[in-house]
Amino acid sequence: MDVLDLSRWQFGITTVYHFIFVPLTLGLTVLVAIMQSMWMGTKKEGWYRATKFFGKLMTINFILGVVTGIVQEFQFGMNWSGYSRYVGDVFGAPLAFEGLMAFFLESTFLGLWLFGWGRLNKKVHLATVWLFSIATNISAFWIITANGFMQHPVGAEFNPGTGRAELVDFGALLTNPFSLIAFAHVIAAAFLLSSVFVAGIAGWWMARIVRNKNVPAYTGKEATGTLTEEDARTIFRPTFRMGLLVMIIAGLLTVASGHVQMQWVFEDQPMKGAAAEMVCETTEDPNFSVLSTTKTNSCEDVNEVIGVPAVLSLLLEFKPSGVTVQGVENAQKHYETIYGPGDYRPNLLVTYWMFRLMMLSGAFAVILALAGLWVTRKGKMPSSKGFGRLAILCIPGLFFGNAFGWIMTEMGRQPWIVHPNPAGDPRIHLTVAEAVSPLEPYQVWISVVGFTLVYLILFVVWYYLMHRYVVTGPLETDRLSPVAVADSADSDSDSADSGEEADDDASLSFAY
Repeated sequence: MDVLDLSRWQFGITTVYHFIFVPLTLGLTVLVAIMQSMWMGTKKEGWYRATKFFGKLMTINFILGVVTGIVQEFQFGMNWSGYSRYVGDVFGAPLAFEGLMAFFLESTFLGLWLFGWGRLNKKVHLATVWLFSIATNISAFWIITANGFMQHPVGAEFNPGTGRAELVDFGALLTNPFSLIAFAHVIAAAFLLSSVFVAGIAGWWMARIVRNKNVPAYTGKEATGTLTEEDARTIFRPTFRMGLLVMIIAGLLTVASGHVQMQWVFEDQPMKGAAAEMVCETTEDPNFSVLSTTKTNSCEDVNEVIGVPAVLSLLLEFKPSGVTVQGVENAQKHYETIYGPGDYRPNLLVTYWMFRLMMLSGAFAVILALAGLWVTRKGKMPSSKGFGRLAILCIPGLFFGNAFGWIMTEMGRQPWIVHPNPAGDPRIHLTVAEAVSPLEPYQVWISVVGFTLVYLILFVVWYYLMHRYVVTGPLETDRLSPVAVADSADSDSDSADSGEEADDDASLSFAY
């Protein structure tokens, strides 16, 4: 492979690794804040213990996300120096704001929340987790704003004297329609993943406790107590039902925002839209492709195996007929006329299948939601081992779904690293071949192998820690003392130790 292929593989590998943690962080921070708010509002110990339990998982995920994310920005200057020179004036602004959010607001408020239990005023402590969750999602907005310029450049003009795209309208950059649509879709999908994560774990614990009656609860290596059916009812059933509610809302928003985003794609990036449906020649009212095949990954031998008429037209323009979709080959000729010789077609198989696998992943949320609503109806709790396994097995599907969506978005744009805006400055566009750094292949091979191995180790660490604290369950040390429970239930005091007790001599368990 040449330097371009290696650099693309490296950025793809590190980005997909990093994106394992991102959507879970975006949604789980808010869900943990809701759990703590429920504890504050209801004074019920179950919500307190749920907050501590899922708070550990949130912290582990956030830390690994930060570690894997730091590398991303350095690659722009090292592997993609042509890109950095060309759009640095534009791209640097949202990245700078994201850095301020991530390394100042997020880290500050997370630290206050972790070490403020029993030390900060209860309302102040609750505010820290909400501010942390808000800062995390604002941080995501800046990243998507930067990516939105790569998809649909606005707010900039090309300077012939410097050969660079220069920012002239920061407001236009912030209100980039592609960024706003993408942000809505990413956040909705993040909440869908996070709600399945919470409901899956809570459902597994609930079924396990009800089936076995008493489950050992560990503090360190020794069992110091048991989780009873009362714990299942007060800790896991409420969080499971909360997860189901968020899942339903987030699922509907994910579908709606994804639909709007694909409408935009077919209009603004017709090559990506055509590749996502394997429409090779411009066609009026093409079928919605359920299954198409190609042996050579090109339009020469595309075969539509299963197609549904009228569906694609309805999705694109809300009418059953009279909708023309530009084909891959026609878009190729059009780009050659405007931008000169070159292959402007993305990888058909990757674009087509990532789009479908992304949509199919939503079935895991549907299955868990339907099964969960049934087994917890009328105050019931499940005891089936099969349901517990189903709840856990649904979680990876949503992780894959988020990754598939991101891969489709980025791979479908190739070979553009800055896709032309049909209504913007026609001089602002850049291909990956023009953006890559002038390096030797062996230099990139070293970093590709190094990053892959390091990230693989970090993934193993993440999985080990998440698995360890999930199967450990809510710790006995996280129980409120009888005095604290009475104080929490009978008093509106806002003192630091109302409802919990600080222990300056207590050992830290991973985070707190």
